[in-house]
Amino acid sequence: MRERVEKRSKTMQVDRGIDIVGDIHGCYQEFLQLLGLLGYVEKDGYYRHPQGRKLLSLGDITSRGPESLQLLQFFVRHIAAGLAEMTDSNHGWKIARWLDGRAVTLAHGDEKVAEEFRQYEAEFGKKKADELKEASRKLLLTSPSHIMLKRNGEIVAVAVHAGIRDDYIGRESSAVQTYCRYGDIAGVAADGRPIRKEWANERKSQRCLIVWGHDPRLEPEWKNNTLNIDQGCVFGGKLTAYRFPDNELVSVKAAENYSGQTDTPLTRCRERMQAELKLHPGS
Repeated sequence: MRERVEKRSKTMQVDRGIDIVGDIHGCYQEFLQLLGLLGYVEKDGYYRHPQGRKLLSLGDITSRGPESLQLLQFFVRHIAAGLAEMTDSNHGWKIARWLDGRAVTLAHGDEKVAEEFRQYEAEFGKKKADELKEASRKLLLTSPSHIMLKRNGEIVAVAVHAGIRDDYIGRESSAVQTYCRYGDIAGVAADGRPIRKEWANERKSQRCLIVWGHDPRLEPEWKNNTLNIDQGCVFGGKLTAYRFPDNELVSVKAAENYSGQTDTPLTRCRERMQAELKLHPGS
């Protein structure tokens, strides 16, 4: 384990606009396609918006998909240049700890990141691979648990990976970080999957908009002034961006189901919706 690192700021000014992007999971080509639709222009390896808009990722940029290292390199460059930001996330935290030399088991697609690093070292050498590992380690370990979007000193929206309680907004602790990475977990099912509470359903406050991902939905989902923009791109769904404060949604369709799984969060979501329709026809 190496030295502790300070988290980056959990505040962004809305100013010229922010484009919040849901879980990418190594789907780099779809990400580039989405940037084009959003109006970003590439020059000298940097994507800039002509109106000065900034990118904000909800985390989980790696794992499951085919090009995690491309995304790590992208966000290392663009965050350093002040063009983008990113929140902490469950897969990001796992990869960060692995890069930090901690004892973790890479599974659920995280092992693909390790394989990409092995291939990268074979092609570019150990020095280059070590440099990228260190830059990626710092990127992921310093990502804030959530990011507050502010206008005229007021919080107008919060971006977070898996969810956040209103009384956690602006705070930082182990409990806050865990909630932001994993959501409200009620336990573990027999198949090993986490049992997630529908925290957005239970939200009572309308303090500000909360934009989140982590738990894929077939389409962007609004509930109690929260917006889920994880449409399961890596499972063959879509990659979604929410343009704030424009209140616009932009999506691109995944080229394929990169996960290689037939039983995915998207298929389970569709099954739940069909079951609800049978129970409540016409609703």
